Amino acid sequence: MEKYLLPVFNRKQISFVKGEGVWLEADDGSRYLDIGAGIAVNVLGHCNKNLVSALRNQAQELWHTSNLYRITNQEKLAKILISNTFADVAFFTNSGTESTECAIKMARKFHSNRNDNRHEIISFDGSFHGRSIGAISTSSSQKMKEGFGPLLPGCKSVDMNDERALINSITPKTAAVIIEPIQGEGGIKIVPSKTIHLLRDICDKFGVLLIFDEVQCGVGRSGKLFAHEWVGIVPDIMTIAKGIGGGMPLGACIATKRAAEGMTTGSHGTTYGGNPLACAVGCEVLNQVLSEKFLPNVIKISNYFSQKLKAIVDSYPSIFKEVRGTGLMLGLKMNIKNDLFVETAFNQGILTVPASENVVRILPPLNITESEVDLAIGLLTKTAESIRL
Repeated sequence: MEKYLLPVFNRKQISFVKGEGVWLEADDGSRYLDIGAGIAVNVLGHCNKNLVSALRNQAQELWHTSNLYRITNQEKLAKILISNTFADVAFFTNSGTESTECAIKMARKFHSNRNDNRHEIISFDGSFHGRSIGAISTSSSQKMKEGFGPLLPGCKSVDMNDERALINSITPKTAAVIIEPIQGEGGIKIVPSKTIHLLRDICDKFGVLLIFDEVQCGVGRSGKLFAHEWVGIVPDIMTIAKGIGGGMPLGACIATKRAAEGMTTGSHGTTYGGNPLACAVGCEVLNQVLSEKFLPNVIKISNYFSQKLKAIVDSYPSIFKEVRGTGLMLGLKMNIKNDLFVETAFNQGILTVPASENVVRILPPLNITESEVDLAIGLLTKTAESIRL
């Protein structure tokens, strides 16, 4: 049946038919411990009862009307986001890529309103902001861009560790700087606090908008609702997706009123984005993530998980180099090919996710328990042992 699909994915020859919590079950009955969470999407695990209930209740009432009309659930979700972030307004999308497109348009429109001809977008080496033409234009990956040119003009990437290059990259045409506080696809790399502070200072000095991409590192994954909270610096615009839907296609671009002032009626739009069904689930996701004990427990369980991972690294130095990341956005830097480890782990019954810089990502549901962490550590240890043998 795969012959009917565009062959752009290198899929494993397995089909999952059922999920519960951290577990997935295939059509042949085999079970897998999922610590990839659909690439950081299933923040509350598979088929979370509260999310299923929210989805079922809304599905019995109304699915879709379009943004030609008010959508109550969209307004509720926007209120939750605005009440718990720097932002004043929200635009809902279906994905992180769409959120990036909205952010780029918003930044350019902001400057267009001022007639200052700013359109350049500065990003950073190793970044990943999506796969649309606009999003890949911000990437430093030539492989991702190959065959899709000409790309969006005015986009350039710099080394985040080169302060001089960063400062010199700002020109009178610079509209915005976009950065992931923690790079996911780029290899689970935490942007240094001093770099975030420097970016805020530079943007303020030169009238440039600062965009944070929290598509992968947001919605509780770092132990805060959003990763930039650890640094104490806020952006002008932020992109969100993945975890906010808990498995439903949902994203958002949120911003200050000032940054969004150019986005007036007709300047942007979406047919499906923010529909009643997706936003009902999104509201329940945030209600759980923002509950009193949830984020403190993410920090607690992440400390437990990272310490266990460090013990594995120490025990198998020929296979692992280091543990990266924070919260439940962790990475194993490998001394062997990461694809080999991911494949071997799969054969042992545990799902992980590869990343750049030869890293294996650990992105479990945020409500994973200590006993489930112990099971994961046992399977990762078996994986390392089987490779060493």
